[in-house]
Amino acid sequence: MNIIVAVDENWAIGNKGDLLVRIPADHKMFRQETLGKVVVLGRKTLATFPGGLPLKGRTNIVLTRDPGFAAKDAVVVHGLEELQEELKKYRSEDVYVIGGSSVYEQLLPLCDTAHVTKIDYAFEADAYFPDLDADPGWEITADSDEQYYFDLTYHFLKYERKK
Repeated sequence: MNIIVAVDENWAIGNKGDLLVRIPADHKMFRQETLGKVVVLGRKTLATFPGGLPLKGRTNIVLTRDPGFAAKDAVVVHGLEELQEELKKYRSEDVYVIGGSSVYEQLLPLCDTAHVTKIDYAFEADAYFPDLDADPGWEITADSDEQYYFDLTYHFLKYERKK
């Protein structure tokens, strides 16, 4: 299973329910990587999408503890067991965990590939992703050239779980 995330230099991912920054090339990479695939996300992340609607061209699976939650054009599951049962329908390499922070933390142990956009800046933040650089179980297996968006620099990194 894959995980896909944009982080700052402190592994922050968001602030006050929003992304830290919107980088068009990061959104393009995200779209190319996930189109036609399965995305797993939390209810709060879904609420941040335009109109609170699932992403088009993907199978959206929303993980929430809210038993009454329903989302049009999305599969809703209420726990890890139910999620794992649902995911048996798909190839593991076609599944992308897309946030938010609690969903990332719950599902990172089940993932073997992480697509990380690492931004060389420290933003004000209140939501974080686990620091894969500090985790001896993960290693960088691909690194893009330095990318630029106005005064920000960033890299597209691929981390893989060590075998």
